[in-house]
Amino acid sequence: MLKIEREGQAKEAEGLVHVLIIYTGGTIGMVQNGGGALVPMPFDQIMEKVPELNSMDIALDVHSFDKTIDSSNVSFEDWKSIARVIEENYLLFDSFVVLHGTDTMAYSASALSYLLKGLNKPVIFTGSQMPIGARRTDARANLITAIEIAAKRVGGRPAVPEVCIYFDYKLFRGNRAQKEKSSLFAAFESENYPTLAKAGIMIEYDYNVIMPYNPYGVLEVKYDFDPNVAVLRLYPSITKEIVKAVLNAENLRGVVIESYGSGNAPTDAWFLDLLSEANEKGIVLFNVSQCAGGKVVHGQYATSSQLESRGVLSGKDITTEAAVTKLMYLLGNMKEVDLVKTWLEVPLAGEMI
Repeated sequence: MLKIEREGQAKEAEGLVHVLIIYTGGTIGMVQNGGGALVPMPFDQIMEKVPELNSMDIALDVHSFDKTIDSSNVSFEDWKSIARVIEENYLLFDSFVVLHGTDTMAYSASALSYLLKGLNKPVIFTGSQMPIGARRTDARANLITAIEIAAKRVGGRPAVPEVCIYFDYKLFRGNRAQKEKSSLFAAFESENYPTLAKAGIMIEYDYNVIMPYNPYGVLEVKYDFDPNVAVLRLYPSITKEIVKAVLNAENLRGVVIESYGSGNAPTDAWFLDLLSEANEKGIVLFNVSQCAGGKVVHGQYATSSQLESRGVLSGKDITTEAAVTKLMYLLGNMKEVDLVKTWLEVPLAGEMI
């Protein structure tokens, strides 16, 4: 654990908000090596590039992963590691900032929103599109503002007591956000849920859409995940062989079906028969929209009206990232398929309507 010491801080620490920065890796902590490739740097070097942190009226500590994670390699084991750090330090800190790669940040934030049951403290994910040492980097602004949001109090209580993503002047609910752009600083959007806060000269919070603080919340972390989940994205002329290969994958327990528009899918007999067979085998079928701002409404069109009779559940306005991690979480913690299906259609952490 790295502590950021400032002159006189020891005397004032009791009156400060204590924030733990959890450094997992990502572009924000990269630097170019001699060959021009990006490689991770130790967090103490990151601190040297953000001297503004030394003047913040916040008590900061850092937990850095021994082996930093390229977000493209993130797995449920990494989600569990992040959750474990939070659980072990939950009573010592007022809030947490997780530095993470952008490619799978929405998956990790969604997973943590389910894992951290009873959470009533801020857990803010952030990162950057450019390394912190780059001349025009977005890393410094993202890190500084994420810490400010994590430390924000209203009436002595945390302003944002939930898992969030902060990026490019906007704060999103973590399980509602998606990475939509790879070449702009504004990488994330939340098409189906309002922005929780916007950072300008002042940080403006929309308390009407932020998760309300639960004074009786007691953190309970369940670490079980079942990764035997597939994503079946539909497209015109998809073949029976492709669909069959996905639905017959070894050890498969759940499938997120990315359908068209408001939940529409082919009505070919072979397709519907394969869904029925999968459902009869106990495979959970969860329908989400391919549209970033989409919402599944079974029965709105004839092409979706036959899905429910085949055991397909509506994901309503959930994102693919939140759907995949929710399915893994429920399958890992519930043995009865009917119970998984029941909870799949119920909001666990504000991830769907």
